[in-house]
Amino acid sequence: MEELQKITLLTPEEERGLWIAYKDKGSAASRSRLIEQYQPLVFKEAMRWHIRQDNLADALQEGTLGLIEAVERYDYRRNVAFSVYAVHRIRGEIIDYLKREGDQALPSVDEPDENGLTLREMLPDNGEDLTETAGRHLLIEEICRCMDRLPEKEQVIMEAVYLNDRPPKSVAAALDVSLSYVYRLQKRGIRRIRGMVGRFMRKND
Repeated sequence: MEELQKITLLTPEEERGLWIAYKDKGSAASRSRLIEQYQPLVFKEAMRWHIRQDNLADALQEGTLGLIEAVERYDYRRNVAFSVYAVHRIRGEIIDYLKREGDQALPSVDEPDENGLTLREMLPDNGEDLTETAGRHLLIEEICRCMDRLPEKEQVIMEAVYLNDRPPKSVAAALDVSLSYVYRLQKRGIRRIRGMVGRFMRKND
């Protein structure tokens, strides 16, 4: 925590300068600075999963590997905020680690966002049967897999709102789009996920 508190936040102009220096000129120092700048994102994501204390340090290390991969793959020219892009890879590394360790604390399917919508609302009408037969972990994992198959913009918005707890207004600002556009893609993403989960349920009946 002390190390995180020492991090000085960058202005948007400073951050863009680092991306240009790293991606266009190969600056290793800029790469390191970007990783350091977003290290708190790893800590924030790890805290969401209620990880056992004896697994926390290793989970943070795994999340940092996801952050490094995100820094290396990110294209700053695309109109997507790095934090929105990176959280998916950070989360994936943490979840994989928790599975290996048998520590599979997952967010609640009934926790609403600021609009009162929950992950459960992405399920078909008989979604409760899936919860009863396959369990909460399988349900969340399947929804996350469905999110991976969404079109890119829908995926970014759905993950930011439902898995990273970002308000739609914040997502709209990060993507430089209107709030109504975010809501429209959010609803479209929910419809797609309901369909995919429905097919998953029928296949596993």
